[in-house]
Amino acid sequence: MLRAASLMIQGTGSHVGKSMLVAGLCRLARQRGIDVAPFKPQNMSNNAAVTIDGGEIGRAQALQARAAGIDLHSDMNPVLLKPETDQMAQVVVQGRRIASTGAANYSSLKARLLASVLESYQRLRDRHELILVEGAGSPAEINLRKNDIANMGFAVRAGVPVVLAGDIDRGGVIAQIVGTHELLDCRDHGMISGFLINKFRGDPQLFDDGYALIAERTGWPGFGVLPWFKDAWKLPAEDAPDLARPIAEGALHVVCLQLSRVANIDDLDPLSQEPSVRLTILHPGRPIPGDADLVIIPGSKSTRGDLDFLRHQGWDIDLYAHHRRGGRILGICGGYQMLGQYVSDPQGVEGESGDTRGLGLLKVGTKLGENKQLKKVRAVHAKTGYGFDGYEIHMGDTMGEDCRRPYAFVDGGAEGATSEDGLIMGLYLHGMFTDDEFRSRFLEECGLQGTGFGYDASVENVLDDLADHMRCHLDIDGLFNLAH
Repeated sequence: MLRAASLMIQGTGSHVGKSMLVAGLCRLARQRGIDVAPFKPQNMSNNAAVTIDGGEIGRAQALQARAAGIDLHSDMNPVLLKPETDQMAQVVVQGRRIASTGAANYSSLKARLLASVLESYQRLRDRHELILVEGAGSPAEINLRKNDIANMGFAVRAGVPVVLAGDIDRGGVIAQIVGTHELLDCRDHGMISGFLINKFRGDPQLFDDGYALIAERTGWPGFGVLPWFKDAWKLPAEDAPDLARPIAEGALHVVCLQLSRVANIDDLDPLSQEPSVRLTILHPGRPIPGDADLVIIPGSKSTRGDLDFLRHQGWDIDLYAHHRRGGRILGICGGYQMLGQYVSDPQGVEGESGDTRGLGLLKVGTKLGENKQLKKVRAVHAKTGYGFDGYEIHMGDTMGEDCRRPYAFVDGGAEGATSEDGLIMGLYLHGMFTDDEFRSRFLEECGLQGTGFGYDASVENVLDDLADHMRCHLDIDGLFNLAH
């Protein structure tokens, strides 16, 4: 294979499995001894990872980099959009926040962002043998084709061949792929080198006629039908729709509130796989169960907005009752800010400036600001003395009386806060539950004996299984031979 070859996986829509396909291809390339890196020109997600160069990228690219066996770098996802409201999103370029903007303004901004996208892409090409590119949404959204940087706009400008993936599980996959073919103009047609079918349940031979029909109608060769990969849920989640988990019967009931702007939800992935933990992602409109042992308020891209959202669900009342019953509450990042007495936003970082009353479960207060904290850390849990790796990715400072009882120490300094009774805990650090030893100790503090489950080993095994699954059902040689 020539150096700096590239291949792009685009989809007929969102959630067709592009991220998983690229992760599997990254692991397959790595197994072949190819120096491979993932790339996504534009991503929209509130779940981000901190990179080796002190920036942030979407969680999907972090998983793909892991599959490739390389460090995370901001060039892997040069444009990251983090929704703050229905109308506004934070714009992160090459790992750094540059602005918050509305959809209309972003449309005009995209023309200027293509230069940053191509710059990051070229740097990756200079460092690696193969670049596997993930599209966003669908190229059939031709109303967005002008100034596009996520799909065909990038593919045409960078000269990257495209394979189109369709999701048969949601139905209508023939219409998805043939309809995309009909909508694209001649220049974009020329970039597509073939198609594949993802998420098939049942006997793939039953789709032989449909597969042949797609090839006949489009003139594109097919690269296979990939059956449903049942262990996909064990890989780190990027978006709220990925939160579904098999129903478990664990001894410890952990409930996580699904906020409207939930962020870094993959904090919960290790808990979701613990054999003795029953994790409930609590959807809006449902009360906090009375048998909950631990309630987690996760990160949020809009702390003040999600405080209002939380109260609208009646969860504030449920949290007070849970605490009175002796239940534990853990707030992570934005959830930590919500546990305090107030969240002040004098500069209007999250929208209109002002103050919002917090839950008052911790004697702390938060002042939001423009400065964004982005760094990886090694922390030591204050109560048990066990260490864990984590990362900060937040805006704002929190201080107050309960900070005198920190949750952890980082470089000798206090991090987070704990209530006087020890039942309410908050901290800014994400990722602590990926550490097997610390997670076991944390569960023991909650009254559950650790099981010895190894999360990191599980993720590696699932990535290997995904590669095997794709090798069995797709024309992997044909896909890699497309790259140039």
